[in-house]
Amino acid sequence: MSEFLQAVLDFRFMQYALGACLLASVGCGTIGAYVVIKRISFVAGGIAHTVLAGLGIAYFLGAVPLHGAVIAALAAAVLIGWIKLRWRQEEDVLIAATWSVGMAVGILFIARSPGYTVDLTSYLFGNILLVSGSDLVLMVVLDALIVSVVLLFHRQFLATAFDEEFARLRGVNVEFFYIFLLCIVALTVVLLIQIVGLILVMALLVLPAAAAGQFVTSVTRMMLLAVAMSALVTTAGLATSFAADLPAGATMVVAAGVLYAAALIMRRRNTA
Repeated sequence: MSEFLQAVLDFRFMQYALGACLLASVGCGTIGAYVVIKRISFVAGGIAHTVLAGLGIAYFLGAVPLHGAVIAALAAAVLIGWIKLRWRQEEDVLIAATWSVGMAVGILFIARSPGYTVDLTSYLFGNILLVSGSDLVLMVVLDALIVSVVLLFHRQFLATAFDEEFARLRGVNVEFFYIFLLCIVALTVVLLIQIVGLILVMALLVLPAAAAGQFVTSVTRMMLLAVAMSALVTTAGLATSFAADLPAGATMVVAAGVLYAAALIMRRRNTA
């Protein structure tokens, strides 16, 4: 642990990596609570994997990859939300199709990009050690946007998540706020791309929030605890990966899995 702390003090890239862990924890802990309550992890997974299309197209056009990721994530959120609302009978097939086609489009555009071909594994599995200062600025902006939206529309999101019919009776535009929530999930997915990659993003989005839900009943407290747990598992995963020379993203997800398992065991012991 002392070696990790010394590395953070000595190396700029380690400072960026730790900063990215903490910034990502704010977004994924806050929005992860909604994902767990609403049970839309599969929908969020579809959004996450469609992001690769935006990354590939941005590379092909010579644009900033993360800007393409934001656009693709928001477009996928609107499309998948509309599919889920309109075609409930076939939503699993259609979301799976969006998921796979989005990844395929991204791979094709990256393969056809002129010049240097980027390593897909950095986006599929994450590479937190390559986070730059501009990436951190984008993460700060996205975090600020996510937190602001949650503060403004928390009651509407809760009504949509818990009881859609009651929300409609109270005059809440359920369809709008459902798609709006998916757009915020999409922005959170972009936050996590550099940390754990597209393949592992669902674990970090869901597991800390699910673990927090074992100890609290208030959604607000669930969010705060999920943020703290996300910060814990990402920092612990980064430190462990540094000490053992392991992939950081995968180590963080394993840490999140261990945390969730421990939370389940503690919950059962308390209720026994």
